Amino acid sequence: MAQICFHARSHAARAARPSLLGLALLLATGVAGAQVFAQPDTGFSGSIRATAPMVLPGSETGIEGKGFTPGQKVTLQRGDTVLNPQPYVADGEGKFTGTLAIPADAVAGSQPIVVRAAGPDAATVFALQVSREVPLSGQERIQAVSNKLAQGLYQVAYSPASKAAFVTSAVGRPPVKQSELLKVDPETLQIVARVSPQAAPGNDGNLFAVYGVGVDDGNGTVWVTNTRQDTVAVYRQSDLALVKQFPVGAVSHARDVVVDAQRNRAYVSATGADFISVFDTRTLQQLDNITIASSKRGETFTPTSLDIDPATGKVYTVSLGVAEAAIIDGASGKVEKVFPLAGARDAIGVAWNPVAKRLLVVSQGSDNLLIVDPVSGKVEHDVYVGAGALNVSYSPSTRLAYVSNRAAGTVTVVDESGNLVANLDGGTYPNHVSKGPATVMFAVNKSRGEDDAKGDRITRFVPQQR
Repeated sequence: MAQICFHARSHAARAARPSLLGLALLLATGVAGAQVFAQPDTGFSGSIRATAPMVLPGSETGIEGKGFTPGQKVTLQRGDTVLNPQPYVADGEGKFTGTLAIPADAVAGSQPIVVRAAGPDAATVFALQVSREVPLSGQERIQAVSNKLAQGLYQVAYSPASKAAFVTSAVGRPPVKQSELLKVDPETLQIVARVSPQAAPGNDGNLFAVYGVGVDDGNGTVWVTNTRQDTVAVYRQSDLALVKQFPVGAVSHARDVVVDAQRNRAYVSATGADFISVFDTRTLQQLDNITIASSKRGETFTPTSLDIDPATGKVYTVSLGVAEAAIIDGASGKVEKVFPLAGARDAIGVAWNPVAKRLLVVSQGSDNLLIVDPVSGKVEHDVYVGAGALNVSYSPSTRLAYVSNRAAGTVTVVDESGNLVANLDGGTYPNHVSKGPATVMFAVNKSRGEDDAKGDRITRFVPQQR
């Protein structure tokens, strides 16, 4: 057998007798003397995204690219298979649009797609999330009644003291000029009071738009996050009068807020950072942040959703950047435990089950609900719920968990054993679920625009007696 050795040769010998690799490259290009290792695109910043809200096996999705060099030809490849035989070509702005057929036998999950650009040459990888369709079911088990509220709904929180649901809304990207805090009757789902936030600093019409919401029945207030201004605000439950607007920058990218009314504490997640901010709900003073260190070397814990156990004062959260959960002892203000979440990708939603003492976690990258024993860290049930699982809430009265699946447009109901009880139509982009009175659960969804009949609705779910 011939043996190929790598050793020094004279310049004349190399010129007279090309290597086998060189011959192969020449044959592959079909051009004598073609330059295979040409100048690469050293400033490459191209990115690609799928435009379909949910990518399913056997479907077709739009593809958008930006940040490419004008005229660059872009080919997508999965393994050895080229997915677009006719390359996409970047226009004068470095953008392109196209379509991509998804094979019928595609496996659900994050599929690594190699992006090859030519002229100049560059390559990268983007993750294409392929989901499974979960059929609607169990409508006879859960009664659903909904009502259209205002455009741009984000979250909902119910106050037993005021017997009202408080809902946040904000429309568009900065400058956000349309936002409201709504007070809603939990039976009729009609708006009984509403208020727009005050103007934020600057002369562009930007408001202190409201996103996350939590109720404090101990002090009769509603806490909201002003995500765009990195801060929070407090309103009065009775008439929605502003009690206090905290200054810009108080909480980096403030997302969720939960309130421990018994201990006069409010906790706010600083998404993108590594801490939770703490406030005294009686004095309305900001306290020391609680930093959460990742259990994985070199990683950063970035908190998203929050939940609290009123009986113990413990706060629960998950990290978007690394698959981990954290338990915080609110009384001491210290992190009690950080542990990994097997089977979670882009964990974002969390709820505490105080009955079974289990942590519920949903992940928008793996479309699943995990039921976890926080003592051992063991995942007891891994339930596929649908594309873009975003938030979860648990009802102690019915011992059921409700999951909003934004991309799938569904709200999935799961029991404590990981069984799917129902998969309900959640309208356009279900965004948030939260406990209501007794066995009631609330959900709010977003819309594709103000004319979307299935969007911007609050839905009241009630399990039926069987």
